[in-house]
Amino acid sequence: MRIALIAKDKPGALDIRKANRDAHVAYLKSSGDTVETAGPFLDDDGNMCGSLIILNVEDMSEAQAWAANDPYKAADLFASVELIAWNKVLG
Repeated sequence: MRIALIAKDKPGALDIRKANRDAHVAYLKSSGDTVETAGPFLDDDGNMCGSLIILNVEDMSEAQAWAANDPYKAADLFASVELIAWNKVLG
């Protein structure tokens, strides 16, 4: 099943995001087929302010476990994280 992970950064957390970005991207790359696509949300100034990650997992608990191990989680970057079942139609 596919799960959309929608995360919004805490206000003023761009420096935390940048400091942990390399570890986060390495985690994405090491996740194999679990991560179908990923990228940051951008604010009006073009700065990263959140994340959208499409996970391909067996169930919601696997998605929750994946999210719990994200370096951004350890860095306490996010104000909110939603995991929502998602259906791919195009692409």
